[in-house]
Amino acid sequence: MASIYQLKPAFQNVLRPLTHALAAAHVTANHVTLTALALSCIVGGVMASHPDQTSRLLLLPGTLFIRMALNAIDGMLAREHNMKTRLGAVLNELGDVVSDTALYLPLALVPAFNQWLVVSIIILAVMVEMTGVVAIQVGGSRNYAGPMGKSDRAFAFGLIALLLGLGVTEGTWVTAALSIMLLLSLFTIYNRASLALREGAH
Repeated sequence: MASIYQLKPAFQNVLRPLTHALAAAHVTANHVTLTALALSCIVGGVMASHPDQTSRLLLLPGTLFIRMALNAIDGMLAREHNMKTRLGAVLNELGDVVSDTALYLPLALVPAFNQWLVVSIIILAVMVEMTGVVAIQVGGSRNYAGPMGKSDRAFAFGLIALLLGLGVTEGTWVTAALSIMLLLSLFTIYNRASLALREGAH
């Protein structure tokens, strides 16, 4: 199933020179992971502090892009610069879930968003990532299948926030977009579980 995650190799190629420079400066993968987590929590807090100011939604797209870059960098540091650790694996998985929650949960306070849909999507997002990790337990590999994985959620939430932040009138289109995200999240859980079971059976 198509996913923005499939663009990751090209994105990594762009970031590889920066990754080499960070490794030379003795920056570890865990440092980068924790930086992404801290950034997400800070920006989420800023948005939550004034949810009625839609201009603050413009913080979300840029933060999501930076976070995606940091996530790609920490992975390359771990794999290509011999920085893999068990702690790093734990921080990577938990950091993604906590960062998602910190950045998206404040949207439930923004009048333009249906709070129950936002909360439901966040709950399903945790389940999506958990299903991807559970694949390892049944003999498969970490599963990143779409259509609503981490990168896809970031793009969707980022685009909605960008449009609202730029002054596009809120309305039923926001609820419709969130509803589609909800349905795609459910399908992603099914898709990842099915792929994990098929892979683990071989």
